[in-house]
Amino acid sequence: MKVLVADDDDNFRNLVIAILTEDGYEVAAEVNGRLAWENLQANGADMAVLDINMPEMDGFELLRHIRTDGRFKDMPVLMLTIRAFAEDQVTGYDTGADDYLTKPFANDVFLSRIKVLERRILKK
Repeated sequence: MKVLVADDDDNFRNLVIAILTEDGYEVAAEVNGRLAWENLQANGADMAVLDINMPEMDGFELLRHIRTDGRFKDMPVLMLTIRAFAEDQVTGYDTGADDYLTKPFANDVFLSRIKVLERRILKK
């Protein structure tokens, strides 16, 4: 199972990579939405974990690209962000996010949410 991670915060990106890799996931990670979109187009992924606040292309814009591309429109996406306001969460869900988790987060809660998204993929 390959997970695309897009987060410009080195600490959180490295933490997410470590959690996922330790649990057996293949991870492709980028520092902004534009690079993540390019990576996804070139290499594909099974699911994505996206930060919202990133340079060049934010997580909402990247999510819109994913949802309008026939190859990736059904890919599970978890928004992982410091933005805890209800309106940010609503925007995330309205844009097509499957789940929304705020930073900081408990590692086991993050991994549980990834596994829920994985189950959805495996049912297809």
